[in-house]
Amino acid sequence: MKTTQQILQAAKAVSLALPLTTDAKNQALLAMADLLVAQQNVILEANAQDMDAARGHISEVMLDRLLLTSARIAAMAQGIRQVAALPDPVGKALATHTTPGGLLIEKTAVPMGVVAIIYESRPNVTSDAAALALKSGNVCVLRSGKEAWHSANAIVNVLQEALRSRGLAPEYIQLVQDTTRQSAAELMTAVGLVDLLIPRGGAGLIRACVENARVPCIQTGTGICHVYVDAAADQDMALAIIENAKTSRPSVCNAEEVCLVHRAIAAEFLPKLHQRLVTQRTAHGLAPVELRLCPQAAAVIPGTPAGPQDFDTEFLDYILAVKVVEDVFEAARHIAAHSTHHSEAIITQDECAARYFTQAVDSAAVYVNASTRFTDGGEFGLGCEMGISTQKLHARGPMGLAELCSYKYIIRGSGQIR
Repeated sequence: MKTTQQILQAAKAVSLALPLTTDAKNQALLAMADLLVAQQNVILEANAQDMDAARGHISEVMLDRLLLTSARIAAMAQGIRQVAALPDPVGKALATHTTPGGLLIEKTAVPMGVVAIIYESRPNVTSDAAALALKSGNVCVLRSGKEAWHSANAIVNVLQEALRSRGLAPEYIQLVQDTTRQSAAELMTAVGLVDLLIPRGGAGLIRACVENARVPCIQTGTGICHVYVDAAADQDMALAIIENAKTSRPSVCNAEEVCLVHRAIAAEFLPKLHQRLVTQRTAHGLAPVELRLCPQAAAVIPGTPAGPQDFDTEFLDYILAVKVVEDVFEAARHIAAHSTHHSEAIITQDECAARYFTQAVDSAAVYVNASTRFTDGGEFGLGCEMGISTQKLHARGPMGLAELCSYKYIIRGSGQIR
């Protein structure tokens, strides 16, 4: 078994080799996609091992994050093919100008180098991260959570076999063998070996990386996402969007956690919300949503009184905090105080309210009349994503190929001296 340091040293060595051509990268990606499907039984067996170990220790919605199926593996393969079809970002001229002295200065996209990704219980992150790293000319070192390690290991073995089949070094994609906190700490402090660290997981993981990393680190993932239902909302549209944003996959970071409702429509809208998320879902055999209600909302519909932390919690479950607000201005103030700057939405037919909301709300993705569940690399046309950045430097929102590149200046002269 390789140590984390040996893996990092091998990754660094590969990153310093001559860059791969676009064709070599695309052919390798297509081989990776094909082999994932061809060897899905091996991956599903490993995933079953992870699922058996996790049952009884994590919630049902978190088990769903961990689960792989033939359909999900097919989707992973399709994501890789979509990345292969995207333009190669490496070498792209981002800006060009000529100085008065005749120097041609070109700002050119280049790979980051070695990108380390620490993630938890979503095995599909393994192939997404590997595909994006390879296409953007980077070498990736993956560190899975122990709950998903067997699944991730099986996926990486398949991806490495595909690289070998195309004559490429398997060290372009590696999985850390140690799932203890020691390996995470080694990645966070691997100065000179890791060029970019991306944590994908819960608030605890993000906080640990931000506080302890000595290498460049992107803040990603934690999503306390809000949907604000304005007085001028189409209420049927609002109900459909809220149900989708909350229940289509509650365990992911772009799921809605807080619903804000304009005071003027609260008495009319809140009973509809309860009917849609609780009564109807129960009648249809679906998991009902537990509503955590502010005092004004609790005066209108039944539910659980909201506690002091309920508007600052990423539930990742069938739970929704509900608050009645005075207007769009209070909605924006509430979001500013409680948001993790991931994704927020306004439902309204009032263009002035929509314009104010999109300007005032400082999040990576701000929606008008659409579900927050669209904050996703695939949905944004990026093929897949490395994560959702909730910071402002250097990347924000879904991280695709462009966000995995840095740049350098290439200057062409004709003998100029200063």
